[in-house]
Amino acid sequence: MNKKMLLISRQAPYGKSTAREAIDIALAASVYDQDIGILFMDDGVFQLLKSQKSQNIDQKNISSILSALALYGIENIYVHQESLDARTIRTDELVVDDLQLLNNKDIGHLLNQQDQLLSF
Repeated sequence: MNKKMLLISRQAPYGKSTAREAIDIALAASVYDQDIGILFMDDGVFQLLKSQKSQNIDQKNISSILSALALYGIENIYVHQESLDARTIRTDELVVDDLQLLNNKDIGHLLNQQDQLLSF
């Protein structure tokens, strides 16, 4: 039976390597047929924006990797609705189409269903 692993990504996409490391861990774990989920919350929701201009800071655009997560079997992509609201981000501004919006109560239930949690 596959273990359920949830990565919680709370960091903005640029400035530190933390956001990229969380994605790399998810991709690596997907090779081992784990049930992987990623929850974007707090400043982590900025990773999902379509309009990233990373070339202006000489960084590789992180959103191109996120849009390909399903190709790696990572289909459980969650976004904290309150984090989007606090940053006035609409879902049509996000690069990932097939995601699940969760409120605080939903996140509590999601966390209780996991075998392993990693927060970045």
